[in-house]
Amino acid sequence: MPSAEHHIGAPRSRIDGPAKVTGAARYAAEHTAPDLAYGIVVSGAIARGRIRSVYAAAALAVPGVIQVFTHENRRRTAWLDYSYKDDVAPPGAPFRPLYDAEIHYSGQPVALVVAEDYETAAYAASLLAIDYEVAEHETDLEAQRAYAYVPSKKRSGIPPPPSPRGDAEKAFGEAPLHVEGDYSHAIEHHNPMEPHASTVIWEGDGKLTVHDKIQGSQNSQRYITSVFGLKADDVRVMNAYVGGAFGSGLRPHYQLFLAVMAALELERSIKVVLTRDQMFTFSYRPHTLQTVRLAADRSGALRSIRHDAVAGTSRYEDYQENVVNWSGMMYHCDNVALTYTLAQIDTATPADMRAPGATTGVFALEIAMDELAERAAMDPIALRLRNYSDEDENQGKAYTSKELRECYRVGAERIGWSRRSSVPRSTREGRELVGFGMATGCWEAYLQKTAARATLTPDGKLEVATASSDIGTGTYTILAQIGADGFGLDLADVSVRIADSTLPTAPVQGGSWTAASSGSAVQAACQAVRETLLGHARGLHRSPLANAGIEQVEFRDGRITFASDPARFVTFADAMRAGGVDKVEAEATAAPSVVTALRYVSYTHAAVFAEVRVDEELGIVRAVRIVSAVAAGRILNPKTARSQILGGGVMGLGMALHEETMMDHNLGRFMNHNLGEYHVPANADVHDIDVVFVEEHDDKVSPIGVKGLGEIGIVGTAAAIANAVYNATGKRIRDLPITLDKLL
Repeated sequence: MPSAEHHIGAPRSRIDGPAKVTGAARYAAEHTAPDLAYGIVVSGAIARGRIRSVYAAAALAVPGVIQVFTHENRRRTAWLDYSYKDDVAPPGAPFRPLYDAEIHYSGQPVALVVAEDYETAAYAASLLAIDYEVAEHETDLEAQRAYAYVPSKKRSGIPPPPSPRGDAEKAFGEAPLHVEGDYSHAIEHHNPMEPHASTVIWEGDGKLTVHDKIQGSQNSQRYITSVFGLKADDVRVMNAYVGGAFGSGLRPHYQLFLAVMAALELERSIKVVLTRDQMFTFSYRPHTLQTVRLAADRSGALRSIRHDAVAGTSRYEDYQENVVNWSGMMYHCDNVALTYTLAQIDTATPADMRAPGATTGVFALEIAMDELAERAAMDPIALRLRNYSDEDENQGKAYTSKELRECYRVGAERIGWSRRSSVPRSTREGRELVGFGMATGCWEAYLQKTAARATLTPDGKLEVATASSDIGTGTYTILAQIGADGFGLDLADVSVRIADSTLPTAPVQGGSWTAASSGSAVQAACQAVRETLLGHARGLHRSPLANAGIEQVEFRDGRITFASDPARFVTFADAMRAGGVDKVEAEATAAPSVVTALRYVSYTHAAVFAEVRVDEELGIVRAVRIVSAVAAGRILNPKTARSQILGGGVMGLGMALHEETMMDHNLGRFMNHNLGEYHVPANADVHDIDVVFVEEHDDKVSPIGVKGLGEIGIVGTAAAIANAVYNATGKRIRDLPITLDKLL
């Protein structure tokens, strides 16, 4: 039924929720076909070297085994590195599965066993014997630090550190207050609930329908056509439902290549699903070593900032993040020097993991700021307000909006900051020490070029379509809300088609830009439909809207109505009959403004507060309360928006206290490659997380005033918890995660 309600800004439940909770939603591994075969990936056992021989006879002898693919019999694919580059690939030579005998990292795929059923394929894979020629490897970033280098080619979208301003070294020496420390965090893996998987359905005549675990169907589609030399019209990729990704699905992974290769070679449908163990053979937040040096005068005003970072990358690609730049723009300072270098290790290429770079760099900066507050005998909030930045001093540009001061105020009030003692170890309850900490969060607010289509039918049903994905963020729902409000419809009257490579062009879902980008495109498409529909209505014989302009009418209850005189209206159906059409359809594109980009920069901001309890005897830390006060422009749906901040907060909690991928450097292999030993926060670890959205109006960031929320919830959270642990215990931990051995 049509509705007079406004949906934008209202806490609507997810329209895809019923399909997910009833099992109707099918994920990449849940699609099937009559001739479906199953592929099992065989992972390599060494960190570096070559394959001497592959002994496949025993596997091939198993009844039901169709083929064993290795580098010796793989299908011929593109030769140039460029052909293997996906939309977000860093500089270098992308990994090519089964390309040759070279082993680049432990766990690298070395074979694909294909059989009529999963169990047979898995059994046959266990019979495969591989002889290796082992070479020396190095997986320790500390050992490679001496060989760090500035990447010669910059990754698209990742700004290099700006040139120094002022004289950071001289100012550091002259200032009375100093802080200097080394900071690091362990390698972290994304570990989404849904493993990476690809189901490739052979449609005949070389045509493929692919269901892929990916954050951008068109990225996978372009990768497949480029690598295998296929026509774009012959490959359709869909990712209707994604069970979490957090950045792990930005790039196509090797299971996609292997499934497509096998399907083309065997001319039948193939499914390849990675195991949880294999989820640790690609995509991780890189180990990063950081040094931060701050200096201030007696009033707490920053006089010098120096931030240096060394991050690990693979031998074959220069993966880069924006790690240190935050230290040059989050606070006012005239003397800043920032450096970012890479060191190669024998692992797979790292990948973007929720708020890549910011989560890493802001963690170090915000702990250093806490240390400086103590040195200056200032409240941590007061120190940040003393150094509040009114522009991005890296670029010399104003912010499109910034309500961080209000975030500090609201967050402090909600956490009860006035109860905090500035003296560490001075507050306890029973056997637990109590501490409070806070940190600033910041993340870019982007608008990416995105297209969308809107289709309205005479019965008042609307379809909106774009290739954008929904990785659990609520994209289906917010696009329905925008479409519904455009025509005064109920959400039930709006259908949303997304996550299909045949739909209007959209970028991968990442960077917190999807709501702003796809939402703005849908709004533009709906506006085009409204204008066309009004044109038809004006053409109606003796039309009551003959001279009406678009700004004078309202679309509601299946009618186009004069806003000042509701008795003058034309129904949607009558307007279409007048135009001789059975639907009105329009496609539109949203893109960033060049003029705005020249003058402004846009960021989401947050103030994150944490209260912890630390068992003095056992060293166990409980983050009993987290408050995240967020300024992110217009909030389309407070319910799904809150969910995004909650998820980011939990991941920040994991970074602070739990998550750590442990490497055996002798073997060059991750050892805790399962959810039993790689600890993500469970229900018992997550206590009260309070999310509050600070009102912020921004008429420049995007046509719909949205900044995005996917990443801001994690930035600063780990630092706030670490600072709270210091306030509770008096022990400053600069190496995450904060495990009990570091406190005892």
